[in-house]
Amino acid sequence: MLLVDDQPLVRSGIAMLLSAEPDIVVVAECGDGATAVEASLRLDPDVVVMDVRMPGLDGVAATAKIARRTRVLILTTYHVDDAVYGALRAGAAGFLLKDAVPAELVMAIRAVAAGEAWLDPAVAQRLLADFAARPQRPATPEAMGMLTAREREVLILAAQGLSNEEIAAALVIGEATVKTHLGRVLVKLGVRDRTQAVVAAYRSGLIKP
Repeated sequence: MLLVDDQPLVRSGIAMLLSAEPDIVVVAECGDGATAVEASLRLDPDVVVMDVRMPGLDGVAATAKIARRTRVLILTTYHVDDAVYGALRAGAAGFLLKDAVPAELVMAIRAVAAGEAWLDPAVAQRLLADFAARPQRPATPEAMGMLTAREREVLILAAQGLSNEEIAAALVIGEATVKTHLGRVLVKLGVRDRTQAVVAAYRSGLIKP
């Protein structure tokens, strides 16, 4: 994995923590987004653990350049703000707060490396509350195009009437991962709930009646 944070002490602490895990290897450390993009292209890591606020190219912009070929886990001290939404829309596969316990970081990295999504519970709760308070707006084709292949699979199965448990069984993933994928679908489509996401999928042509 590639570790990106503009604070050397933070990078060193995380690298030391992860060095105790036999299945996680830190191939490089970077202090800014531009260096992270270059290192990601050169080293092709399985996961990039990315800070959000950094000098020069920040974590959101770097994620947009990296996420199509490499899984990105956002790690930051901030809760829900514009940077969080930006990182999710840019394609981040997971979001974890820096006050998480070390075991959570390890689990998040493993989940993201395995192709799953990871959303810190505190962030998920704030996201849901925020979207519930927002006025509804129709999802655009461009927004639908930002969904990953797995997010589209989850949305299609949801539109077929499957429960989260049934979707998890069909895709051989955890039910919590299904909830995370659905949460990311809501963020990207700008809709409030599962029903509106399904309606948007039909309207966009992603799902044919």
